[in-house]
Amino acid sequence: MHRRIIVPSALAASLLLAIPASAADYVPGAPGIGDSYYPTAGNGGYDVSHYDLRLKYQPATDLLEGTATILATTTQNLSRFNLDLGLKASEVRVDGRRASFKATGEHELEIVPAVPLPKNRQVTVVVRYAGKPSEFKVGGWSAWHRTPDGGVAAQEPDSAAWWFPSNDHPRDKATFDVSVSVPDGTQAISNGVLQSQSSRLGWTRFNWRSNKPQAPYLATLAVGKFDITTDTTANGLPVLNAYSKDLGDHAGAARASIERTAEVAEWLEGAFGPYPFNALGGYVPNVTSGYALETQTRPFYSPRQFANGSNVSVVVHELAHQWYGDSVSVRDWKDIWINEGFARYAQWLWSEKEGEGTAQELADYVYAVRTAEDPFWTVKPGDPGPENQFHIAVYDRGALALQALRNEIGDEDFFTILKGWPQRFAHGDARVADFVRYAEEVSGEPLAELFDTWLYEPSKPAAGPSAASAAASPARTAAAPVQPKSWKKIAATNGVHEHDHR
Repeated sequence: MHRRIIVPSALAASLLLAIPASAADYVPGAPGIGDSYYPTAGNGGYDVSHYDLRLKYQPATDLLEGTATILATTTQNLSRFNLDLGLKASEVRVDGRRASFKATGEHELEIVPAVPLPKNRQVTVVVRYAGKPSEFKVGGWSAWHRTPDGGVAAQEPDSAAWWFPSNDHPRDKATFDVSVSVPDGTQAISNGVLQSQSSRLGWTRFNWRSNKPQAPYLATLAVGKFDITTDTTANGLPVLNAYSKDLGDHAGAARASIERTAEVAEWLEGAFGPYPFNALGGYVPNVTSGYALETQTRPFYSPRQFANGSNVSVVVHELAHQWYGDSVSVRDWKDIWINEGFARYAQWLWSEKEGEGTAQELADYVYAVRTAEDPFWTVKPGDPGPENQFHIAVYDRGALALQALRNEIGDEDFFTILKGWPQRFAHGDARVADFVRYAEEVSGEPLAELFDTWLYEPSKPAAGPSAASAAASPARTAAAPVQPKSWKKIAATNGVHEHDHR
């Protein structure tokens, strides 16, 4: 008999092939993605590429039943991982096998797969769940609006946990298919394009698709009875707007504003470049809130935004976010300026276009009416803190920073930057520091000091954003600036900041 002799090195190699990695090599994914403002937001250990949501919602009882199929790739050897979900899960499968799970914390679904998951593995997770979204709150806070004829999910900085399991942070975007069954006579509105609609046994199913990466908080669901208008843009994009049938006195002003969505988007393409998504629109449900939100392709507007008449400026703001905030999202919530400063500046540019006050006149006015003692100047738009994330300074002082940049580098480079940035980081995320570097790259000028002055110094800058032009024409700033005609319209949208954030 000939005995095969295995030398130690060969033996070690064969053992490596025969024995899987030690359990010690597999560790739990982090219960948070690492955001500096919201440590428990999102999760670590995997990256989602697609959500397929199949839902059934009963407006009379607020009962939502769902099956979520999540396609993801592991980014580490995973023994366990979390999803963000506030409703009650009844079953979880990972790659077809039943997984154990439990609810932990305020909104964590902790999942242990039957077999540990190696790094770079494509994984399919199926979660069956149900509950009444209006009964779920985080510290008394809710992203779900109960309406007379249904319910709506729309909030910031998170809203997904109220209606589907997710990795709920802008850093992990994915495409979406949202299929919703509701009683006949009721509609379900979501993001993207309506792929199909069918009725059976008293229920109607609406199938929506968003084919570009989307942050979970930008996914929206609205169930109720709506008047719906549809159209297509000159470029062939579908436009769908929806209005609750019971908006009362606000109905006319809401329509007069939102029906201009395609016009505003076409104008914004001139400032920010090609529209980044596959659909346009907006919706106004009968909610009691006062804010608006840039839910991707189909912004949410509260009726109160139109209490004083038509309000195209708020449409400009939310559509500007489709480039700045949706296509290019924050890497960390402290980077909120790259969303809100630019959306506010878009309103200033619209005022300029409408002949109701130039961006420079608006900047001069904002700078002049805020005294050095005003706490407004203590808020740092580049890192405002979670308590001031939606402070008016993030918007108005944030827009001042952009006007200061425009004056420093000139219109040609400035508008090249406004168009180039959404292309450079399309469908991704970025930090304030990334924008500073990009502006320096395009302009060829050192800009760190300028951005530090306007975004990070907790005091009023010694000179306004028109300092350079004032030096050339001292008489220009001798008197207090006159309030631009558009000021009240823009200020009327300040309710857009009233997100009920944590």
